[in-house]
Amino acid sequence: MNKPIDYTINVRGRLIDLSKPKVMGILNVTPDSLFSGSRKQTEKEIAERANAIIEEGGTFIDVGAFSTRPGAFEVSEEEEVRRLKWALEIVRREQPDAAVSVDTYRPVVARKCIEEWGADIINDVSEGGLTGIVNTPINESGNMFQLIGELKVPYILMSVKSNIKDMLKAFAAEVQQLRDYGAKDIILDPGYCFGKTLDDNYQILSEAEKLLVLDLPVLVGVSRKSMIFKLVGGIPDTSLTGTVAINTMSLMKGAGILRVHDVKDAVDTVAVVEKMRAMHG
Repeated sequence: MNKPIDYTINVRGRLIDLSKPKVMGILNVTPDSLFSGSRKQTEKEIAERANAIIEEGGTFIDVGAFSTRPGAFEVSEEEEVRRLKWALEIVRREQPDAAVSVDTYRPVVARKCIEEWGADIINDVSEGGLTGIVNTPINESGNMFQLIGELKVPYILMSVKSNIKDMLKAFAAEVQQLRDYGAKDIILDPGYCFGKTLDDNYQILSEAEKLLVLDLPVLVGVSRKSMIFKLVGGIPDTSLTGTVAINTMSLMKGAGILRVHDVKDAVDTVAVVEKMRAMHG
């Protein structure tokens, strides 16, 4: 059983220790997210979801305004900005002390979220500017790595690579680039279901402890994804059991953050795995 990396991130002066795994709750201000239960469209829904994430034991609130599920509609920068500004103001009003991350790959949007609307962390699904389709560059203005170095905020670097070997090689180079720009706290995300086949996902999961060699915390985001329901049948709404199973395995392989729709279930999963870890010394 692998332990999470002993690592503490600085969130606007608040130190969060990831050597004991934490849970990140998903708050989607989108009409077309993967899991219908996570779509929050009204002020009341956003407020209730933000409060529920913290009340159920979550440490982070991850706000997204651009669905990255397969087949989702492209969202203009203007619309993403509108949604995020509105949602972050509500989240900050309801949970002023929560650690809030923003799920965006646009540097321009990321800057506004951090500097103007109170977000703390950038969660970038593009690996600094790549799509999950054969490493196709994303055409966005600005350089995300340079921005993170300038803002000095925690950054979640997600991989679109389809195997551990290429992932580790790319992560090592990208982490060095980020460090060269002055970035401080970097969290690695293997990017399950991004640029990967079903078998790719499970092969990466089977070797996930190898990511710890980079001595950085690992975030796992498999909640209700296709690697579960395509394997066992069903839809995102029926994929909680598989999510808990993969989260359990991920924790045993050293994950430090679980990004989930179902916060209480993930918090309970962490408690069980941590109890077993304590029994083993």
